[in-house]
Amino acid sequence: MGDRRLEPGRLVVASHNPGKLAEIRDLLAPHGFEVVSAGEVGLPEPEETGDTFEANSELKAVAAATASGSPALADDSGFCVEALGGAPGLYSARWAGPDKDFAMAMRTVEEKLQAEGAVTPQQRKSSFVAVLCLAWPDGTVRHFRGEVEGCCVWPPRGANGFGYDPMFAPEGEARTFGEMSAAEKKSLSHRARAFAKFKAALLG
Repeated sequence: MGDRRLEPGRLVVASHNPGKLAEIRDLLAPHGFEVVSAGEVGLPEPEETGDTFEANSELKAVAAATASGSPALADDSGFCVEALGGAPGLYSARWAGPDKDFAMAMRTVEEKLQAEGAVTPQQRKSSFVAVLCLAWPDGTVRHFRGEVEGCCVWPPRGANGFGYDPMFAPEGEARTFGEMSAAEKKSLSHRARAFAKFKAALLG
């Protein structure tokens, strides 16, 4: 199954996150897919019970492909802070609470960094990780992982992007993801790096 290609047609994006959906739609736009979200076809969000990004993305993709009868693409991603043992990591969305309050989540990260005495860029290393999983209705799955390294900044800067973007400055950049345009972020992001692997493997 390693050389299986993804044929143009309907592709379900197994996400209810508007920011992720916008990025994934933009990445898929040139490739002839009819992109629909899980919400648009009435699919609920499955419980993310995996203990890796790969496991969670697969749970979501398989559930959507099985329920819709179409290939499904899911993303599981997170913000990983070295001084916090990789947290929030898999629980990045949960740190924002039921109201998806990422201002609160970013404050929590900063408070924990301060408690660790992490004040220099070297002590505040962090990364964004994204794993894309494509599942076909027959149960075949493929995973693609992308990462971008950088460091935490405080206070958050910029109103673009979503999630933890305003407190993350990628390596070699003075600006945060929150200060970059969508096109600039796309050239650097973890999701774009995972998508490049997906494209090379499945779209040719």
